[in-house]
Amino acid sequence: MKHFCKGLFIGVAMGVLALGSPAARAETPENQLVIATSLAQVLSLDPQQATEAKAVEIMANLYDRLVATDPSGADRLVPQLAESWAVDDKGVTFKLRDAKFASGNPVTANDVVYSLTRLLKLDQAAAANFKRIGYTGDNIEKLVRAEDDKTVRIDLSGKVTADLLLFRLAMVVASVVDSVEVQGHVVDNDFGNGWLRTKSAGSGPFTLSRWTPNELVILEANPDYATGAPKMRRVIMRHVPESQVERLMLDRGDVDLANALTAPDIATFKDKKGFEIQRIPTGGFYVLSMNAGNKYLSNPKVREAIAYGIDYKGMETAIMGPYGKVRTVPVPETFEYAIPSPDWQLNVDKAKGLLAEAGYKDGFSLNLKTIAQTPRIDLATAIQATLGQIGITVNIQQGNGAEIIAAHRARDFDLLIPQTGAYMPNVLGSMEQFSSNPDNSLEANNAGNFVWRSAWDIPELTDLTAKASMERDPKKRGELYVEMQKMFVDQKPAVLPLFERFEPIVLSTRVKGYVGHPSQATRLEGVTKAASE
Repeated sequence: MKHFCKGLFIGVAMGVLALGSPAARAETPENQLVIATSLAQVLSLDPQQATEAKAVEIMANLYDRLVATDPSGADRLVPQLAESWAVDDKGVTFKLRDAKFASGNPVTANDVVYSLTRLLKLDQAAAANFKRIGYTGDNIEKLVRAEDDKTVRIDLSGKVTADLLLFRLAMVVASVVDSVEVQGHVVDNDFGNGWLRTKSAGSGPFTLSRWTPNELVILEANPDYATGAPKMRRVIMRHVPESQVERLMLDRGDVDLANALTAPDIATFKDKKGFEIQRIPTGGFYVLSMNAGNKYLSNPKVREAIAYGIDYKGMETAIMGPYGKVRTVPVPETFEYAIPSPDWQLNVDKAKGLLAEAGYKDGFSLNLKTIAQTPRIDLATAIQATLGQIGITVNIQQGNGAEIIAAHRARDFDLLIPQTGAYMPNVLGSMEQFSSNPDNSLEANNAGNFVWRSAWDIPELTDLTAKASMERDPKKRGELYVEMQKMFVDQKPAVLPLFERFEPIVLSTRVKGYVGHPSQATRLEGVTKAASE
């Protein structure tokens, strides 16, 4: 069916929720990609503000960056808005390709300068990876400039090498926005954030047609995209938080792709005709964040007791499945210079002994906050059970994405289960957010810093991380990587990695050309769909 009414389609997709109806094979239109997912964490679609994984996936299709990482080899950079770039000892010079924003405005060097300046001036969580290497709202206008309409120069800050800067520029937070369009919607010096949270102003392959929080996102193809119009006329993302409902929708053909299924529901599609399972390594982790500002959790012995009070293997088998594997160092074991995980494993007697040494032999109570989303709610329940065995009573507090993310950024938690990603496939790309906290003071209000949120003060590890960022010699940098990991373990981290995180996706074999991206910046312009059988 080539022509299909959007309203009718949405009605059909919702109709599957009536689980009592007779099973019947549906089909989605050949020119629309329909995705069942969780939109719980999508709080904004402003690329210089939003950092949550699903928002990144959406924005990656609305905007282009100067460069991108290749999904088939994330250690490689590929051109996007920059057709070429030249590196020297002091910075990087980019030559822009001919491109237009969806508004029809041409993409110019001034737009690049505006976007990077906007990122640092807004000073949201999205700016953290640039602030960490010396780019700030105060100096960004001196370090980034347009040399002509098609040439951008970015000077090094003195705290990063050019290759590590390039990988940061490949992040979706460095997307280039239409400066003319955005500046036309500025209210009270907000850099257009109030408008851009729910709109798009990019040069990417799609535009934002509709976003209803916790319900629906619709992307429409940009017919004038620089490398050609996308194959799909429309992409529809449906919020389907219930795994069984999502499984049924995929099985019936009401959706083409599902990526919020539980491990048991994913297993039902293994070797099933008409379906394919992708398991995408993200370089990130599921984490137990502990607030070191808490009187109990400020004690390293208590944090170590918790590390020995978790049944990692049991959770990996019963809960994680394709979502993750045990790893308690924040670097995937396949990365060069990764060290082995420490011997943390469920050991009730050892954990109790550590609590007694810390002065808490009778235990205490903590609250654990989590988003009610696969697999985190099940992880929370399992952690509650095993920490109970060592004398720590855990009260679980579930919330939506907005509530839990706000609590994390405000240090308003005892325990919390976030997830991370990696901006490049090496030790620094995955670990830096665990090992750098330049200013732990409350006044710093550095909510974009993952460690700051846990109030964990680590000046020596922060200095070592900064040193690795500046080391040009690969062998010496590798030695620093090893030292960083060992120091992290020795300090009994308040940000405890539990599992290396994978993104499992089940898709219909009708879908062709979908390649999941390790940074969840999956691009969809090349996706096609075969006719239904």
